[in-house]
Amino acid sequence: MSTKKYRYETHLHTSPVSRCAGATAEENVLFYKSKGYDGIFVTNHFIDGNINIDHNIPYEERIRFYFSDYHKAALIGEREGLKVFPGVEMSYLGTDFLVYGPDEDWYLSHPEIESMKKSEELAMLRSEGALVIQAHPFREEGYIDHIRLFPRQVDGVEVINANRPDFQNNMAGIYAREYGLLRLAGSDNHHASQIARLAGVDCSRPLDSVEDFIAAVRAGDLTIFCEENK
Repeated sequence: MSTKKYRYETHLHTSPVSRCAGATAEENVLFYKSKGYDGIFVTNHFIDGNINIDHNIPYEERIRFYFSDYHKAALIGEREGLKVFPGVEMSYLGTDFLVYGPDEDWYLSHPEIESMKKSEELAMLRSEGALVIQAHPFREEGYIDHIRLFPRQVDGVEVINANRPDFQNNMAGIYAREYGLLRLAGSDNHHASQIARLAGVDCSRPLDSVEDFIAAVRAGDLTIFCEENK
């Protein structure tokens, strides 16, 4: 019986789409391939967050730009033998949400999301089959006025974020347990090989699509991990 584990990065930023990222799509694909990963999710900051484009240009242009790094990574991943999936990290005043499911065409056809309250937007996404995970819910930074929790508007919680201190991840774990929310882990990698720790998920079978990933998360078929980047 095979004991092989298939490893995936669930939270990743690339340059130039995420303004705060310091590594390109190609650098990330090559790094994760070298670490033996089977796939990555490109979850750049969305048009409501730290995206590296003028927020005043037309919606369609911003969406096209947003998915450009995913398309670059997917082409390189096909060449290198690494699966690349699209995702989104949405923001609300420093509170972030990882969204898996809707693709570029879906966002292009729903410009009304920009005028929605965040709770309404998340509800709409979930009604469309999206998996919504609150990222690093207990993160503290100077630009974050206070911690906000959305237990009724999300499916789960990022209980391990490789860029956050253990006590914040531990609080996220308590939050997920007490509210009965799904648990996920991710690196929140902005700098490819320069990250100190890595986090993500292992699966006993290969994941072939975003829908496959969502089904595995919901079924509890994934194991979360965190380790030093050696």
